[in-house]
Amino acid sequence: MSDEILFAEDTDEEIELQGKWKVLIVDDEPEVHAVTKLALGDFVFQEKDLEFISAFDGEEARRMFLQHENIAVVLLDVVMETDDAGLKVAEFIRNEANNHFTRIILRTGQPGQAPERDVIINYDINDYKSKTELTSQKLFTVVLAALRSYRDIIVIEENRQGLEKIILASANLFSFHSLESFIRGILQQLASLLGGTQDTAYLTSAVVGPKPIEQYNSSELFVFTGKGEYANTEGKRLEQVIDGKELISCQQAYVNKSIIFEDEYLVAYCGGKTKKGSLLYMSGLPRKLTKSDENLVDMFSRNVQVAFDNVLLKKDVEDTQQEIIEQLADIIGTSYGSKNHTQRMVKICDVLGRAAKLSKEDLKTLCLAVPLYDIGKIRISENIILNPSKLNEDEMVEIRHHAEIGYNLFKDSNRPLIKTAALIARDHHEHWNGKGYPNGKSGRNIHIFCRITGLADAFDAMRTERSYKKAWPLEKVMNIIVSQKCQQFDPNMVELLQQNIEEIENIIQSFSNNS
Repeated sequence: MSDEILFAEDTDEEIELQGKWKVLIVDDEPEVHAVTKLALGDFVFQEKDLEFISAFDGEEARRMFLQHENIAVVLLDVVMETDDAGLKVAEFIRNEANNHFTRIILRTGQPGQAPERDVIINYDINDYKSKTELTSQKLFTVVLAALRSYRDIIVIEENRQGLEKIILASANLFSFHSLESFIRGILQQLASLLGGTQDTAYLTSAVVGPKPIEQYNSSELFVFTGKGEYANTEGKRLEQVIDGKELISCQQAYVNKSIIFEDEYLVAYCGGKTKKGSLLYMSGLPRKLTKSDENLVDMFSRNVQVAFDNVLLKKDVEDTQQEIIEQLADIIGTSYGSKNHTQRMVKICDVLGRAAKLSKEDLKTLCLAVPLYDIGKIRISENIILNPSKLNEDEMVEIRHHAEIGYNLFKDSNRPLIKTAALIARDHHEHWNGKGYPNGKSGRNIHIFCRITGLADAFDAMRTERSYKKAWPLEKVMNIIVSQKCQQFDPNMVELLQQNIEEIENIIQSFSNNS
């Protein structure tokens, strides 16, 4: 059989991969390095030639292996500084470096010292050759076979990583972070199936920045996630990351809702149930796409947007819920002489929550629920709430009822957010020393959400103007709060307030009653 027939399959693939195949030569004889490089000097596989790395003993081989990524093949001598130096290197590669991808070809000039059968059984090597039998042609064939195997293993690993990302993301697909992971996984999977291109981008009109989804503008496209050349471009406009004929293709595919296949790149419009269509862009395609490849891209583009649409719909529901809560809270705050109070409370609680190292989920819940903390005041007489004078005992009893009123309004809900709002409404006037109301809770028996809300409410009440009082100077407010450390307020929260006072003061100024 001729070489032309034997290798015809690779020639027909028309692959145009960039870079080189790394080959590590490990041998204590310099002549072996020179002869190997000479024999494989014109070696080319899938349009990639070889990059040779040399090591002359086992220790140097270990160093070279740790210094260089993606070594495809190791041509490894057995007997060097010791009779089993090469075997120890093979053991290091598989066990200590935990690399099972690199193909190891064992070469020995003394096969009797390392019998082939024993070596194959006891060590994870991929081929065993005597130096005397490795002619130039046989060396070429052995390396070619090893590179084919390495290529296939890497493709399989890419598939595995892509599937793993999809599986991990599917458990919580509809949160923003997992959607990003989900789409990254699909992009990696698709890129691998198409031959391993590293440069991909998923662009959508539904974002104005990397996080979070803020608004929809059908006339502009932004990078939602990217890989390779387009990594770290999230939130950038299409025109900022792609230009020339590729940009024109992207614009045409988006307008015509079509897929455009070119020799080195493709653009696929991803349509869904909404008008918020997106684009999949892949450049540096490693080979000419087949009809089955094109069908795969078409299937991807028709289905991936469905996941994105579902997240957008979920966020619309959450945004509507949040807007209703904030509007209701604003009505209450404005009625009682405190414009922008809700916005200030949410942002101050966000600062304190982040400083207290709340989880992202807890911080989100706190900021969504806190606008309703004073909802119970809707059943308290305005004459009492807006009274600038000191309240008498009966008035104090009545105004304190707002905590339990707010709790009773929400306590029967099964929704986590509303249950949290009920908790905050009831306990935000509990004191660290146990002298608060309604139940006299103390210390850490008071939920951290309520401790944060209570401090934020007190700070805002003193620091801003109300219909019945002027705003107090910051120095006076801080003196009072510090004096109530370990009394009314959680001491740790007071310290966090002091540490972040500049940011909190900016909130007070940005959302003043006059803004």
